[in-house]
Amino acid sequence: MQIGVPAEIRAGETRVAATPETVKKLVAGGRHRVLVQASAGVKASIPDVEYERAGATVVPNAEEVYANADIVLKVRGPSLEELAHFRKGAILIGLLNPYDSATMEAYARHGITAFAMEWLPRITRAQAMDVLSSQANIAGYKAVIIAANEYQRFMPMLMTAAGTVKAARVLVLGAGVAGLQAIATAKRLGAVIEASDVRPAVKEQVESLGAKFLDVPYLTQEEREIAEGVGGYARPMPADWMRRQAELVHERAKAADIVITTALIPGRPAPKLIKEDTVKSMKPGSVIVDLAIEQGGNVEGSELDKIVIKHGVKIVGIANLPALVAADASALYARNLLNFLNLLLDPKTGELTLNREDEIIAGSLVCIDGELVKKT
Repeated sequence: MQIGVPAEIRAGETRVAATPETVKKLVAGGRHRVLVQASAGVKASIPDVEYERAGATVVPNAEEVYANADIVLKVRGPSLEELAHFRKGAILIGLLNPYDSATMEAYARHGITAFAMEWLPRITRAQAMDVLSSQANIAGYKAVIIAANEYQRFMPMLMTAAGTVKAARVLVLGAGVAGLQAIATAKRLGAVIEASDVRPAVKEQVESLGAKFLDVPYLTQEEREIAEGVGGYARPMPADWMRRQAELVHERAKAADIVITTALIPGRPAPKLIKEDTVKSMKPGSVIVDLAIEQGGNVEGSELDKIVIKHGVKIVGIANLPALVAADASALYARNLLNFLNLLLDPKTGELTLNREDEIIAGSLVCIDGELVKKT
């Protein structure tokens, strides 16, 4: 099989879908050839010569990659302009934003077979392929580093000859992979941390990392069942529970120096967790990092790819934080894709074996044979 790795063209995207480590494994045994577009890995600190040493063929442009590749590995889904260069019947794997139905229909019309890594089932067998988790882990780390940089005080408590400096108080909203990494990173920096999540199951994880879990009691069985989520993902909570959570968040945000919001619901706009009234009530010089900005944001007043000051509070709306840690983000992402490819390629012959009975393949498949795959 010929496997293509084009450079990413989306503004601000510095990651690459394969690294010399994964290329070397793909070309081992001579069953596959890997085509890498020139300079595809430069922003992730990978020069072309490293790909060549690993056994890849470096080609001058994306058109040559698309014209020859049986399988295309991408970080972000291709634009319609890129799609025009794909071979019919080619396989596409990446973060495709499958909730964009118009673009998915265009992929289907073009005759490609597309796998959206966002739809990967969250089961034990798929953990090594879970790009959402690997990239969210990086985003949670980077969010704290950015917050510490924007916050004009120390994070840890310091006892000096000139007096004692209090530790920063950090509030993390959403205790998924990104939130838990944010808690762990803030703890390493010496902050005092509180965290909130709709799912009661994460309380133990939050507390094990040294944070206090903010409980919002469930008044009905319906609230508790919804809070349990499906497949590891949060679901929209009833309005009354959201009101009670908002009241608690408002009170805790007033005492916080740094707030990091991570709440996302697949295929829906991000829930608004921090209203403007809460921002107004926060201490001057406080910092909010909105990790949900690409889906509309958790914070009223956050702006895409900007750091703004509202009511004396800095609100960071920088999207795609993993791209700010491009080398490690690419390394993890490339390993995820390699593990997924191992499901599609016969280990002995290298031939494509598309087993649609496999729940990982079926769950992530977007389109095939000119048709969108309906999800039940």
